[in-house]
Amino acid sequence: MKIGGLQKVTLVDYPGKIACTVFLSGCNFRCPFCYSKELVLPIDIKKQPEIDPKQFFSFLKERKGMIDACVLCGGEPTINNDLKDFIKKIKEIGYLIKLDTNGYLPEKLKELIDENLLDYIAMDIKSCFKDYSLATGINVDVSKIKESIELIKNSGIDYEFRTTIVPGIHTKESIVEMANDIGKAKKYFLQTFHGEKETIDPAYTNLKSFPEEELKEVLKEISSLFNICKIR
Repeated sequence: MKIGGLQKVTLVDYPGKIACTVFLSGCNFRCPFCYSKELVLPIDIKKQPEIDPKQFFSFLKERKGMIDACVLCGGEPTINNDLKDFIKKIKEIGYLIKLDTNGYLPEKLKELIDENLLDYIAMDIKSCFKDYSLATGINVDVSKIKESIELIKNSGIDYEFRTTIVPGIHTKESIVEMANDIGKAKKYFLQTFHGEKETIDPAYTNLKSFPEEELKEVLKEISSLFNICKIR
């Protein structure tokens, strides 16, 4: 487990809660539009200063009563074999846990759900199923993504699905297909890609965002599938 970053206070990453966000290094995807190279690519991870877990847990104890929750993101948190123990230590102090995940390790996700270690799950849906490998930069077994979607829907835990909408990866038609691939669900957010930062594939750096008007048109078409469906 390598802690690659810590945002000490966030009011937006966990709905309705004051939280801190923990960035765990390492990822099993190579999404070309990703702007967190320092948490994904091994060569960049080595350059990233590491936060001592002892310092992190001291911080949590000091902030008890001032923040409610811990958001675990990355990279991809579930690639860490010691994630379960890490979460248990956080929950012992008294914090809620939100997990941000790409859903590619459904067996890890199921274990955390079954042991009641998660209070909120946010799963990134990268693309419609037929184009998934284009969006992730690796060959994807889509059955794992489907399994995680159903696990989350049936978990009894509060959750959301979300997609960063990227020109060249997504079209209006593929977004509609993606929403239908997810099926009826509680929450789905379309997140606008902003290319101000350096991306894993330089072709996506400084790329213009997906047209807002087109996103609004898509939103009208897919919103009936979800209790909440919005553009972020």
